[in-house]
Amino acid sequence: MVHMRIIGGAVILSLVVAACGGADTGDTTTTDTVPLTTAPTTTVTTVPATSTTATPTTATPTTAPTTSTTVADRDDAVAGEPFDLGPQAGDELGVVGVEADDVLNVRAGPGVANEIIEILDPTAIGIVATGRNRLLTESIWYEIEVGGDTGWVSSRYVAYVGLTDDVTAQIIEQMGERPTAETMLDLGALVAEHVAGEEVDVRFSLTVAPTVGDLGEVTYDVVGLPDDSVLGVRLHIFGEPGDDGFGLRTVEQTILCRRGVTIDGLCI
Repeated sequence: MVHMRIIGGAVILSLVVAACGGADTGDTTTTDTVPLTTAPTTTVTTVPATSTTATPTTATPTTAPTTSTTVADRDDAVAGEPFDLGPQAGDELGVVGVEADDVLNVRAGPGVANEIIEILDPTAIGIVATGRNRLLTESIWYEIEVGGDTGWVSSRYVAYVGLTDDVTAQIIEQMGERPTAETMLDLGALVAEHVAGEEVDVRFSLTVAPTVGDLGEVTYDVVGLPDDSVLGVRLHIFGEPGDDGFGLRTVEQTILCRRGVTIDGLCI
């Protein structure tokens, strides 16, 4: 964990999802068709009669009574208590604070004891919330739509994704110089550590591993900022190759929000 400072007035919300995972199970009811039995035919001699056409009868299938399931019934079957401060139905979230070599587990129910039904990449966005949120003893979980079904993720690893802005000048001014490092990984860590600051609960993670071409690139998430609206920031860092490593070229910062974003991409 590392600490973080708000940059450009924006911070992002970090959600925790215990290592990803969860799966829902359901019972499938199969209706069998029973063949009709034909009674034995008895030959009877009768006086010819006028032909009549019989009207076929249609068997009426027997349908098992259905039981309606209310939202309250569904909630009663889920662990924890309702949590009203989480995302509302239709809100879109993004994965945050997950390492580049890891994934966020989507589970069948709130809590790490539930089966994993899906996984999400560290930079996945457009994750739609259902509005059902649960408070457990030590964690908060949000239900989301995934793969045509629903699942649960830890609030620690999801947030509203807000505005992206160039904060290069601010970073250089705050650090007192244009930072350099031997590798892009180290350069990104220098910038992320600076943004995290000295706050105890702030952490930063390598979200996208470094690549090097004409410029070097790496992405770090800094989450857990002590702000009631900004959870943290995502830092997309570019470095210029040189004889001694890489010098900072550009920092693009995306704010991560706790409660939502305005139409302008600012944290509510």
